[in-house]
Amino acid sequence: MEIGGSQLNAIEISATVQALGHRVLLVAEDGQLTPAAERAGLEHIRISDRRKYPSLSTMNVLVDLVRGRSIDVVHGYEWPPVLDGWLGPHLRLRTPVVATVMSMAVAPFLPKSVPLIVGTERLREQCLLRRFAHVTLIEPPVDIHSNSPSFDGRDFRSHYGIRSDAILITVVCRLARELKLEGLLSACRVVGQLARQGANVHLAIVGDGPARTDVEHEAARANSLSAKAVTLTGALEDPRPAYAAADIVLGMGGSALRGMAFAKPLVVQGEAGFWKLCDQSSASMFLNAGWYGVGDGQNGDCELKAVLDVLVRSSDMRDRLGKFSRELVVARFSLEHAAETQLSVYEQAVQSNQATGLSEYARTLWGLGLHKAKRRIARMRGTAPADDFNALAALKS
Repeated sequence: MEIGGSQLNAIEISATVQALGHRVLLVAEDGQLTPAAERAGLEHIRISDRRKYPSLSTMNVLVDLVRGRSIDVVHGYEWPPVLDGWLGPHLRLRTPVVATVMSMAVAPFLPKSVPLIVGTERLREQCLLRRFAHVTLIEPPVDIHSNSPSFDGRDFRSHYGIRSDAILITVVCRLARELKLEGLLSACRVVGQLARQGANVHLAIVGDGPARTDVEHEAARANSLSAKAVTLTGALEDPRPAYAAADIVLGMGGSALRGMAFAKPLVVQGEAGFWKLCDQSSASMFLNAGWYGVGDGQNGDCELKAVLDVLVRSSDMRDRLGKFSRELVVARFSLEHAAETQLSVYEQAVQSNQATGLSEYARTLWGLGLHKAKRRIARMRGTAPADDFNALAALKS
């Protein structure tokens, strides 16, 4: 329940499914998103945040809930909850299980008979080639009503001492070493450089996580070389004021789409120096491959500076691209559309549910064992990524 795209998707789609007349239970630990789940009206069944993956205790909780509440479908977001449902209620009670993976890669040991939801067309095609039986695309949805240009973000600037006339560049993300850190450090350097060259710019980084110290050091360096140009706000339970106050949004995945919902021009962040402006010529690439990219590892700072140079100088371009952003999100990424698609996956799972053969259990457990062994060796060597299926190595495998 830390702040992240997959977790927010789970809460927002679940609340919309519930509003369509279905009963939804949220099974998760307490965390930063607990208030959001409460506001959404979801019944929250608490489990321990100190558990192994997969977790026998969580499997037992799920089995008891399925029996006691007459649950029709167990839906896991990302691979550990999927396996908790599959090895628990599905194995013991034949309850259908659905999987959502919003990471950039799908764990190879996930059972291929489980209906799978992914967030990009490219990943859907890859999973079909890997012989997953049922793969559905649900692009990261956005609540286009609560995330809109009408939201007032003026207090955000005054609260953090950001000039009202500054061009505010905002990034909202978890401060993680995988996927995020490289781009965050690049953004600090580039905005600091623009400020030293006389541009009236400011970077707001909204979020928290294990890489915070690294980001703070780079932000302090940028601020020491120019008038204060970078602000770290920490995690915000409601980041909408940060999006609303922005003139330009940097981001990837669901965060990128939320920024677009506020009618902001978007610069998509990736890894290995990838930065690209979202406009009419590049949108099709992101719609196919996801709001992310991998560069050549050479000139990330130069790529970002080239894009920001143009956007900072042209208010007309920012307005035009902001309008394009909003129109694209409204047309393609509404929460209502995502909830209806997810309901169809549930219906299919109930209708086609079959007992799983021993060979698939053996393949899954063998693959999980190999994964855990490799992770253990990598930890001993100090090379284990914190987020295994969002790490660049996993994307290239």
